[in-house]
Amino acid sequence: MKTYSFRKDLIGVQEELLRFAYKLTSDKEEANDLLQETSLKALDNEDKYMPDTNFKGWMYTIMRNIFINNYRKIIREQTFLDHTDNLYHLNLPQDLGVTGSEGVYDLKEMHHIVNSLPSDYKVPFSMHVSGFKYREIAEYLGLPLGTVKSRIFFTRKRLQRELKDFV
Repeated sequence: MKTYSFRKDLIGVQEELLRFAYKLTSDKEEANDLLQETSLKALDNEDKYMPDTNFKGWMYTIMRNIFINNYRKIIREQTFLDHTDNLYHLNLPQDLGVTGSEGVYDLKEMHHIVNSLPSDYKVPFSMHVSGFKYREIAEYLGLPLGTVKSRIFFTRKRLQRELKDFV
């Protein structure tokens, strides 16, 4: 009888969960996929649900956690980690957007300044310029978030100071 009651409750919250899924994803197909994944996870973990507790809240929590985990997975898959010895890929200019010879000289000078930095400053700055978020850099390098932010800040200040003649 417990299973029947659980499944009845599950069917009863489907419409509300679908609306919540749509709010999270802003896409009808993704919302349907999220609802299906949430329902499946709830059925798989039926034994962990405590009767006489907030079933709807339990389901919303499952859905939110699945959404967050899927989002993090997508971000991780889009993140590029440069494992080359000299961080060759991180130091490559992505889109120069420079047409004149003066701009190229500034860029060469910037690369020279960044490459002359100790790796404690060069690596976090290069990762940040490549699009990594502070938290991702901190986790990857095993450093406190504040340390990463200050190293990037000091590197920016040094670049500004040393490139002031080129501006």
